[in-house]
Amino acid sequence: MELVFATGNKNKAKEAQEILLGKVPGLTVLSYSGPEPVEDGVSFLENALIKARAAHAATGKPAFADDSGIAVGILGGSPGIFSAIWSGTREDKTNCNLLLAQLKDIHPEHRAAAFICTIALVSRGSEMSFTGVWSGSVAPEAIGENGHGYDPVFIPEGFQLTSAQLEPEVKNTLSHRFLALTQMADYLAR
Repeated sequence: MELVFATGNKNKAKEAQEILLGKVPGLTVLSYSGPEPVEDGVSFLENALIKARAAHAATGKPAFADDSGIAVGILGGSPGIFSAIWSGTREDKTNCNLLLAQLKDIHPEHRAAAFICTIALVSRGSEMSFTGVWSGSVAPEAIGENGHGYDPVFIPEGFQLTSAQLEPEVKNTLSHRFLALTQMADYLAR
């Protein structure tokens, strides 16, 4: 079975292949290199569906896509779907610095946050979605070199370290993307 992953991120494709292969033997995850659609949805699900539908239409194969970001409670769930461009740029460090500045006077007990990942799976006549939520809080400062995005400022629930301080093998068995991919793998295995 072949699934097209509508992402230009090779690390995401590799991670998806590893997670899905462990649960669905014989599955091959293909990277999508076709035209990128405009992500103009107003939710993680809408944006994931836009990308998965485009990849399915272009390839004729079952396709999936994810949309993810960080949601901070005291900011009403923002940055949310705007996580990648929160500062007006696509620079991870600049986005993290803006988020930290916005929360600088907020007491640690009010800095609850979650990484959210929604995956849309589109095949002929069928659309499914799967959502993973990784709860935690926003750190007072950016720490750590692993990962990307908001990993240096996200402290997962039950940890004293940021996501960027965790070994990739640990993070990849806990993350929002892992949780959503595992749900999809369970669905595909059935």
